[in-house]
Amino acid sequence: MLAIFRKEIRSFFSSLTGYLVIGLFLLITGLFLFVFSGGYNILDSGFASLDPLFQLAPWIFIFLIPAICMRLFADERRMGTLELLLTKPISLSKLVFGKYLASLALVALAIIPTLIYLYTISVLGRPVGNFDLGATLGSYLGLLFLAGCYCAIGIFSSSFTSNQIVAFLLAVLLCFVSFYAFEALSETSITGEKSYILEYFGINFHYESISRGVIDTRDIIYFLSVIFLFLKLTEQNISRNKIRR
Repeated sequence: MLAIFRKEIRSFFSSLTGYLVIGLFLLITGLFLFVFSGGYNILDSGFASLDPLFQLAPWIFIFLIPAICMRLFADERRMGTLELLLTKPISLSKLVFGKYLASLALVALAIIPTLIYLYTISVLGRPVGNFDLGATLGSYLGLLFLAGCYCAIGIFSSSFTSNQIVAFLLAVLLCFVSFYAFEALSETSITGEKSYILEYFGINFHYESISRGVIDTRDIIYFLSVIFLFLKLTEQNISRNKIRR
């Protein structure tokens, strides 16, 4: 599994993929938070808070993370190396998990530089350091869990096809549905009342919950369950294809 992890990390940074993902994420968030006028601009809001970053990041990740994951298994299928990997003395679960950890590590590397934003609001706050540390740390934790769910969905989508574009579009669709669709459906209840039970199945509900700075085991269990579900589905999908061959 460690060999798979290292291989994927080297692959990310031997091409432009790793640098583009990190650069694009920091560029987009930096422009929205400090340059473009609007609801996400921290300087315009007058509050020492990184809430705009954590509101914006899930939507950026809906496109960036599928772009990272689309090639993980699709490329292996296209080049015919997936069958070779499956003959190696490594379990299917370790193969999938090694690729998953590599994609999640790349996303984490993109998130780490945003600590500069945290330093910025700390310095700009009056008095200095006047920001909600608990909520900020909870939001970072929630963002990592959300990225973990997106990566699992991306790998699952990549296991379906040898076409990277198809894998990308499928992952974007599934990430959007998982993040926002349940909340949207709950707000359009036939009875005219918001359905909290339906909203509970969406990632956004638990992401917002943990972003308040209160670590609820129900939120942790939800995120881990979504990750586990999509990784197991990936294993089963690859296993079925292996049997067919």
